[in-house]
Amino acid sequence: MRVFLAAAALSCLPGAALAQEAHPAHTIIPPTEVEWKAGPPSLQPGAQSSVLYGDPSKEGVFVMRLKLPAGFRIAPHTHPNPEILTVISGGFHIGMGTGADEANAQRLGPGGFFAFDPGLAHYAHVEEDTVVQLSSTGPWTINYVEPSDDPRQ
Repeated sequence: MRVFLAAAALSCLPGAALAQEAHPAHTIIPPTEVEWKAGPPSLQPGAQSSVLYGDPSKEGVFVMRLKLPAGFRIAPHTHPNPEILTVISGGFHIGMGTGADEANAQRLGPGGFFAFDPGLAHYAHVEEDTVVQLSSTGPWTINYVEPSDDPRQ
């Protein structure tokens, strides 16, 4: 009973309310309410993004969708954290290595999935409008194999 009363008292403190707001108990976003913005600066112009959960710029788990226009390419790169990706619509072509060999990239259609360990060099392109869902831990970044491929330069 004492533990219950102590927990109840603590939940009334202002800091406890802030903690609850910072970490909601659940997140529900219907597809019609996904808000698209310009893609991250680490991707070429034309990409759009929507952060569904967490904050890719900070420590912790996040989920982000990327909307990529037909013909979009992502040059060979690595990530410092795991990359977990599911194709929502369209087709996502993924290849391994430090050189982009599109003929050897594997196409993943809707429902396709991959998970890569940190540091694995890979590249991607889409031939049609495509939406993918990226899950990882932040801070999220892309390290391009060739610095000249980095749109932030």
